Amino acid sequence: MHATLESALSQRWAQIQTQLFPSLCTQFDSTSPKLEQLIHILEWVQIEKHLPYIGQANGRPTKDRQAIASAFVAKTVLNLKTTRDLIDRLGVDRMLRRICGFDSRKQLPSESTFSRAFTEFAKSNLAEQCHESLVKTHLGNHIVGHLSRDATAIHAREKPVHKEGKAKIKQSVAQQRQQSQEQILAQIPTDCTRGTKCNAQGYTVSWNGYKLHIDTADCAVPVSAMLSSASMHDSLAAIPLSRITAKRVDSLYDLMDAAYCSLDLHEHCRALGHVPLIDPNDAIRYRERSSVERTNGRLKDEFGGRNVMVKGAKKVFSHLTFGLLVLSVDQLMRLVQLE
Repeated sequence: MHATLESALSQRWAQIQTQLFPSLCTQFDSTSPKLEQLIHILEWVQIEKHLPYIGQANGRPTKDRQAIASAFVAKTVLNLKTTRDLIDRLGVDRMLRRICGFDSRKQLPSESTFSRAFTEFAKSNLAEQCHESLVKTHLGNHIVGHLSRDATAIHAREKPVHKEGKAKIKQSVAQQRQQSQEQILAQIPTDCTRGTKCNAQGYTVSWNGYKLHIDTADCAVPVSAMLSSASMHDSLAAIPLSRITAKRVDSLYDLMDAAYCSLDLHEHCRALGHVPLIDPNDAIRYRERSSVERTNGRLKDEFGGRNVMVKGAKKVFSHLTFGLLVLSVDQLMRLVQLE
C-alpha cells in the first residue's frame, strides 16, 4: 500500500489508542479485544455523518437512531445471529451500551423499534453510503493494482420465486454496454430464487436466495458490491459493478473467472482503461484473485454473511453491506498493524 496512505492510517490508529481508550478505561475496569475492535470501527466509520436525520427529527431524536445504527455495527462485529441476541447482549453489557451511545438511565428500545430502524437504514442505503465514503477516503486517491470480481451464494430464509414467476432477464452483456447505469440496474432481478453454482472444489451446489457480487482490491479491502437473484448469471453483474467501482477507485487490472469470459466484457474493461484478466493465462497475476475469495469467506465466517435472518433484497443487501463495511475497516486496521 502507498506510504502516504499507511501514514494516515497509522495516525488514526494512534489517536484512538492514546485518546479514546484511556477515557473509557476510567469508566470501566477492563475491555475485551472485540469491544476494542468495535471502538476502532465506529471511530473510522463515523456512521452519524451518514444518518438521514439533521437535528431533531419529528418524534425521533437523532441520538436514538445513531445509537441503534452503532448497535447494528456492533451486531456485525460480534457476529451475533439475531437482533434479539443483540438486545440481550446490550442488556447485560454496560460497556457495549456506552460504546453504542445508549443512555444507561433509560430502557433499551424494543425489538420492534430496532426492526423499524433497520428498515429505514435499508431504504436509505446507510451501510452502503458509509462503505462508499470509507473506500473513497482511504483508497480513492491511490492506484489499485488488481480488482478481483466474483459472486458468492447467499442463503435466504425465504421461499424462492417459482420458475414460472421469475423475472425474465431481457438484457445481455452486449446490450448493457449501450445502456445507462439506471437502465441496467432496473433490469437486474432481485427476487429470491434458486441458484446453482460450481464451487471452488469443482462440485455443483444449489441454494435458495441471492448472489452477492463483490469487487475486492488487492489489499483485500472490498470496494463495491451489488445483490441479485441467485439464478442470475454472474457476467450480468460485471458492467454495473465495474461502473460503481470506477467511481470509487482507480485500478489497473480486472481479474475474473471463466464465468465472465466474453469479448464484450474484455472490450468494456479496456474502455475503462483496465487490463482484463478473465482466465488464468497469466498465472502469477491471477493468484491475486484469492483476495476476493478471502473476502467471501471472512464475510460469511466472521461478519454475519451466514446469518441472514431478514427478508427482501433491500434488507438482505443492507445486512450484508454492514458486514462488508466492518470487514473493510478491519482489513485497513490489519494493514496498519503489519507496518
